[in-house]
Amino acid sequence: MQKTFHIIGAGKVGHTLALLLQQQGWQLAAVVSRSGRALWADCCGGRMVPCIADLPRADVLIISTPDDAIAAAAQEAAALPWLHGGVLALHLSGAKSAAALDALAAGAVSIITKPKVGLKSFLDGAANDIIQAVKAAAHSRPGRRASAAVASLSPSPSLSADVILPAAHNASAPLGRTTDRLVAIGTSTGGTQALEYLLSRLPATCPGIAIVQHMPARFTASFAERLNSLSQLEVKEAETGDRLLPGVAIIAPGGKHLLIQRSGTQYLAEVKEGPPVSRHCPSVDVLFRSVAVSAGRNALGVIMTGMGDDGARGMRELHDTGARTIAQDEASCVVFGMPKEAIAHGGVDEVMSLTHITQTLSRPDLRGV
Repeated sequence: MQKTFHIIGAGKVGHTLALLLQQQGWQLAAVVSRSGRALWADCCGGRMVPCIADLPRADVLIISTPDDAIAAAAQEAAALPWLHGGVLALHLSGAKSAAALDALAAGAVSIITKPKVGLKSFLDGAANDIIQAVKAAAHSRPGRRASAAVASLSPSPSLSADVILPAAHNASAPLGRTTDRLVAIGTSTGGTQALEYLLSRLPATCPGIAIVQHMPARFTASFAERLNSLSQLEVKEAETGDRLLPGVAIIAPGGKHLLIQRSGTQYLAEVKEGPPVSRHCPSVDVLFRSVAVSAGRNALGVIMTGMGDDGARGMRELHDTGARTIAQDEASCVVFGMPKEAIAHGGVDEVMSLTHITQTLSRPDLRGV
């Protein structure tokens, strides 16, 4: 059956997305434009409606409004009685993070930031990623109204973690006398909801946690504050020099890589500028490699719901140093892409549900239950 979609906002972005999706066999159902300037809707086979409340059922709802309208649009969309799947929100990279999180709370599956300049080249280069994000929204499971991931898409080439730091040359070499455990988590589409579930249930005695959630710049501080208010852990946006102590979780800042370094028996965060790795910044591959180098067998790596393959190579490196590695199972993922790729690369020891992952991380020794 042909998939249908609505677009809220009748600007150039909405028009371009409509054309991209039509090329993939999708059907535009309606365009919401309060200004009435959506003449391209008819040309694309859809109809123009003045209010979000007037929208009939569709598979995907795309919000493509200006920054100052996205929160209100998300709230109106959340009231639609047929909205059981996800919302794909698209807005400027300069958007206020609070507005973005309001959209997430209303049910966004993915938020994609676009540049303020070079829109045409961005959309041309990132077309496939945008289409995949929309498909992820369409296939998100009923009842998962809360957000999934925030993804910053760019048409950059896929670079490896080598551009940020070298790999561990001797996986079996001892890293110093410490028994301190460390958890590294990587996630993307579906991750904001999964992290909220996980961190709100972990005890304050949990080992230190380093997290990469694909998220644009200016979003992660508010996201960390939100999680901190829900968790027994201290959750914060990572800064260089942060100590990974029990009961502390740090989240990579959007647009920067997060590395974990060893200083004696301590684990310290390093926030580093650099190009996208595996098409993302922050990159899960970068975090996992740094943890493989600094913690080795004292680490536990977890890769959760997300689109693409970021983290698959880094998880194999963690596995090869003797770290325990876990992938979220398909049944509890919004998108099984990242865990599936990590399994295919041979770096996963165990596949678990999100509930089982939470139970495992709740144990100070990080042993399974």
